[in-house]
Amino acid sequence: MTASSLVTVDINGDILRDNHGAGINKAGFTIHSAVHAARPDVHCVLHTHTVAGVAISSMEEGILPLNQWSLQFHNRLAFHDYEGIALDLGERERLVADLGDRNVMVLRNHGLLTCGRTVGEAFALMFNMERACRAQLAIMSSGGRQIRIAEELAEKTARQYEGWDTHHTGNKPDPQWEAFQRLAIKHYPDLVE
Repeated sequence: MTASSLVTVDINGDILRDNHGAGINKAGFTIHSAVHAARPDVHCVLHTHTVAGVAISSMEEGILPLNQWSLQFHNRLAFHDYEGIALDLGERERLVADLGDRNVMVLRNHGLLTCGRTVGEAFALMFNMERACRAQLAIMSSGGRQIRIAEELAEKTARQYEGWDTHHTGNKPDPQWEAFQRLAIKHYPDLVE
């Protein structure tokens, strides 16, 4: 995937540029356009259907306070109930109401969504949510007894993450995102534009 292979659309779904004639995924448009229209602070929306993310989205408990990765999202997750394949543009209103001002959402029985002021911010949130989901599934399938982190400590850690984000996002250099970019270039040098 490269920038030139992306399809550009306006907020109404009208295609502005499509170098390959591939068109757009209408369900993807419903979800992404909802957030972009409602949240001018968001410049990137990511939505995934990974096995781990879908598994956790299909559990009533969602992400549990079981490890440091999960604590970044403690009491900070938005949830949106499943309404079928997202082809009904009316769902956009309900999705953004559920998202509110949060940047991470579990789409019930569907997958995960993150948004950020930058691609790096949205990616880091998704990367950590995916790791939290994978770790939770590994813990649950181990047969061992879970050690849940106490509410006070979970909240303290979530605030620590927020403090970290304040100092390492926005217009400041993002060393984590830069490292991911270097890694991608190393493994996929032919995709560099």
